[in-house]
Formats: sequence, structure tokens, C-alpha cells
Amino acid sequence: MQTQIEARPLYLAAQVREMDRRVIAAAGEGFWLMRQAGEAAYALLRARWPEVRRLCVLCGGGNNGGDGYVLAALAAADGVAVELIALTPPERLEGDARRAFELAAEAGIEALGWADELTLDGEIMVDAMLGTGAHGAPRGDVATAIAQLNAAGKPVMALDVPSGVDVDSGHVEAAAVHATLTLTFIADKLGLHTGAALDHVGELTLADLGVEASAFTDLVPMGWRQDAQQLAASLPRRRPSAHKGTQGHVLVVAGAPGMGGAALMTSEMVARVGAGKVSLATDAAHVAASLTRFPEIMAHGVRGGADLASLVTAADVLAVGPGIGTGAWGQAALQQVLAVGKPCVVDADGLNLLASHAAETRRDDWVLTPHPGEAGRLLGWTTAAVQRDRRGAVIALQQRWGGCVVLKGPGTLIYDGERLDLCPYGNPGMASGGMGDALTGIVAGLLGQLGDPARAARLGVLIHALAADAAAADGGQRGLLASDLASYARRLANP
Repeated sequence: MQTQIEARPLYLAAQVREMDRRVIAAAGEGFWLMRQAGEAAYALLRARWPEVRRLCVLCGGGNNGGDGYVLAALAAADGVAVELIALTPPERLEGDARRAFELAAEAGIEALGWADELTLDGEIMVDAMLGTGAHGAPRGDVATAIAQLNAAGKPVMALDVPSGVDVDSGHVEAAAVHATLTLTFIADKLGLHTGAALDHVGELTLADLGVEASAFTDLVPMGWRQDAQQLAASLPRRRPSAHKGTQGHVLVVAGAPGMGGAALMTSEMVARVGAGKVSLATDAAHVAASLTRFPEIMAHGVRGGADLASLVTAADVLAVGPGIGTGAWGQAALQQVLAVGKPCVVDADGLNLLASHAAETRRDDWVLTPHPGEAGRLLGWTTAAVQRDRRGAVIALQQRWGGCVVLKGPGTLIYDGERLDLCPYGNPGMASGGMGDALTGIVAGLLGQLGDPARAARLGVLIHALAADAAAADGGQRGLLASDLASYARRLANP
């Protein structure tokens, strides 16, 4: 029997602060938890940079600053020279943060107030300025300090969250610290894994400080971070009696005149992840190329909706959108696909046509795979608004359109109305044409075999991202093409 691999739970900042509050209330005081955070941070810093001799620690006024003061005290006791910069005047510190400052003072460290002429002196910089409660653009001295910290070009360790990053959404309003390493505390946070945050977090490590987040059963995770090992636990072995008729017949409707590449890439991926039969409905000009490259794919030239009727009837699963355009060809293709009422994957121009469709359309048996621009059109939002709140956007998309929605981009999100999954894999080499077509094919091919849109979407996103990472590991990120993913996707579909 296969062992189920569970993804890592992801929380919002308010939930983690509530865990913190309950643990402190049970213990009667909270400074011990701050000490644990500082100790975990210093231990990780020394493990990562064992030869460090000079630190620059920048502390804000809240508990995040308190963690920094504890780390500074430990470093000084260890013989490390510490430049300690207090962004909040020490006399304004309260509670545990005040006790942590006093601990640093007892270690012989003199805290410096911020001044624009300060030269940040340290081999390693520690960002303990803004914690999980901060929102919006950093202001005043903190904004100046972030700019100088980034300009220094030194390795940076961020405590809990890089200052300037919204830990719930991953949004960066103005500027944020570019961390080399981020150590987050107690439980993992959703916003550290998606959107603009990925440009700032660097390597991410979790220190739970002995707090078991799963024990707080009323604090339900906001999402789940996927794990590569889920493939082996989630993709079923084929029965010895399997044949092509039992593995799904997928019809790809793609490639209006002049857009044959999208049709070929999508249909190839359907086949590479194991669909039993693959048909392609495309403009007649693309049929010869398909037959030459993939004789296994049953390619049909279609001129419009009438030519599609028998093809959509014969298939089990439909994939529509890549390269269909928004003209008459594309409109007829989408109408035929939706009219037959079969499970489908809709991407690219199919989504743009949906967004412009006046009638209310909502289905439970489809997967929509928009990038932020397409998501904005489907919601009537700007692309910037989608990126500012990716979690809110994917939930709103599913509530409006139904089914399972995949919001592509850094930290791709998958939501089926009940569960939100986040894919932590993939790389900047995927910023090339055709990657979305490849994902459409992978998800459609899995849907043909599994019959479950949400499951196909989750596993499809995972295979797509891991295939891109494997391809980049072999040849680098620059020049990575969507067609490079095919052989890796096949291997990943056979864990």
C-alpha cells in the first residue's frame, strides 16, 4: 500500500500570531519564545556562514526586532563583532522587545540610531526590521535602511519575513529586502511562496520553535505547499489489463491558422503523460506537420464548428484554447467544446473568449488555467490587482467560474473551491512561449486518465514545474523551451 505524502500547511500571519499568543498564555510569559527564535536564527546563521566575524543587525520596534536583539547578544557572546542598528529608539521599546534589547546591552553591544550617513559594516546583514504584522510600503528610516541594505551587496538573513514583503499575499508595495536566506518561525506562511515575494525570500527555512501548528485544529491552514514526493503517492499504477480505451481519449482543439505550434505542443504533452488516445482538431494547414512529428496523434483539419461535432462527441476529455484566436474559428471551437458538456481544460484564447462572453457560464467539470492577465480579464480586475492578491484572485475566479482554477505564475496556485495548493517548483527559464500550452496538455492528459479535474490540475502543475526544473538542471534556464519538457514530463508521470 502506498504511503500518502502530505503537503506542508501554509498559514496567514494572523493565524500564526494566534498560535504564538496561545503558547505564551499557556506558559505565562513570552520572552522564552523570543529567545528560542533568536537562538534558532543564530544557529542557522553560523551553519550557513561558519567563518563570519562581523555582523550588522538592523532591528525594528516589535517582536521581530526583539528576535534580532537576541541574535545580536548571542553573536557578541560568541566573539563576533556586531554593529547593532536600532530603527526604533530603545526608550520606545516595550515588553519582550525591551528585554531583548537589554540582553544585547548586557552583552556589551552599543545600539546605534539610524542615520543616513551610516555605513553598514558587516560581512553578513541581519534584517529584523518589520515582522509579519507590517503591511503597505515601508516608510521613513526603514525605507531608507532597506535601500541601503540592498545596495550593500552583502548576504542578508531575514528573520520571519524580508522587510517590505506582505507575508499573506507575497505582494511588495514599494521596496523590500532582498534576502539570501529567510528563517520563518512557528509555521510556514502562504505569502512567502508566491508572487513578488519570490524575488526577495531567497532560501527559506522553517523553525517551529517547538510549537506544533497541527495541534491548533481550529486554525485551518489557508493552503498547502506541494511536495515532489506526492507524485509517487498519487499517480496510480496501471493495471496489467489496461488498454488505450481505458486511459482516456483526449481531443485537443488548438491552432487556428498560423498557430500550429500551440496545437503540436499541447497534443504532444497529452500523449507524453499517458493518455490512451489523442486526437487533434486544428486548422488543415497544420495536419501535415502533426503527422510528420507525431504519427501517434490523430490529427484532423477543421474549418469550423460543423467539422468539430463528431470529434468532440467521440472524445472523453477536451482541451481547448491554445492558439485558437478570438475570431470566428476560435469562437466556433469553444462553442462546440462547451456545448457537448464533457470534462475540459480551457486555456489561452479560450479564456479570453470566456471573459468576453456575455452569458453566465459556470461548470464543475472544467479546469481553467489563466496567467495573471487572463485572470484579470475573467474577473474584471487589472493584472496588477491580481498580482497584489493572488490568493484572493484564485478564490474569486473559482467562485465565479466553478471547477478547478490554476493561477499561473511564480508560486502557482490551484483552487477547487475547498482546497488551495501552492506549487513551490519551477524556474525563471519558464518565461518563454508555449509553457502554458505544455501545461494544458499535461493537465488534459491526466484528466483523461484520472477523471478528477482537481486531482489532474494539482498533479499536472507539479509535473509541469518539476519537468522544467529537470530540464533547466540539464541545460540551464536561458533558452529553455516548452518542447524541452516532454521527455522529463514522461519520466515524472512514471514515478
